[in-house]
Order: sequence, then C-alpha cells, then structure tokens
Amino acid sequence: MNRTKARGLISEINVVPYIDVMLVLLVIFMMTAPLLTQGVVIDLPDVAADPVSAALDDPLVLSVDSTGAFYLNFGGPADEPLDAQTVRERAAAVVRRNAATPIFVRGDEGAAHGAVMRGFALLRQAGAKQVVLMLDVPDELTGD
Repeated sequence: MNRTKARGLISEINVVPYIDVMLVLLVIFMMTAPLLTQGVVIDLPDVAADPVSAALDDPLVLSVDSTGAFYLNFGGPADEPLDAQTVRERAAAVVRRNAATPIFVRGDEGAAHGAVMRGFALLRQAGAKQVVLMLDVPDELTGD
C-alpha cells in the first residue's frame, strides 16, 4: 500500500490583506489631510522674539489702530487716518523709490485680526516683498 505523504501546515503569513488595508488607509489620509489644514484655530503664545536690526534707515511703518484705521509714516501726517487706496499708493511710491526699504506693520492689541491682514494685503499689492510684524514683548518675559 502506497500511502501518500500528508501535507504539512504552511507557516507563512499572507500579507496581501494587510497591504489592501494600508492602501485604503493611505487613500483616506490623502483625501482628508488637505481638509484638516484649513481653518485651524490656534492660540499664539506670548514669547520673546529677536529684535530686528536697529541700523535700518527710515522704515515704512503701517499702523492699524483698534478701530481698524490705517496710519502711514510717509507722505503726510503720521496721525492722519488713511483709506486703503491711499495706503496702497504711498507704499507703492516707497517701494518704487527703494525696493530694499524695510516695511513694518504695527497692529493695536484691540485691532481685529482681519484689519491687520488687510494691511498686509495692501502692502503686498503695493509691491512689498517682505513685511515684518512689529510687537511689544510682555514685561514678564523681559524681566522688567
């Protein structure tokens, strides 16, 4: 009698189902990742920042007060509120004269975020390549 040899157990792991699950998860994450980066609400920390070099000559400073009014230290009285078109025109004149002029934005603590961002947008429309946000370092961080 010829007995066939009994087949042994296969001790290999079938990874095909795991690969399928990983590909499905990859597609899901690729579709949802861009949605997660929009509209994220964050609280910015109060930290000390490195000061900008004090050797800068005549910077252009756009100030935004608590009511959202714009003030520019160029082309007229610095305490006169300006409309958006005037800010854009005066900033464009400064950028045309000297593209390396440092440009700063000062936002009042009570100013709406949107008003400060409109100021940034006006400066960008005027041709500014780099705009720096000015801030006051809190006293508890400076040790005063």
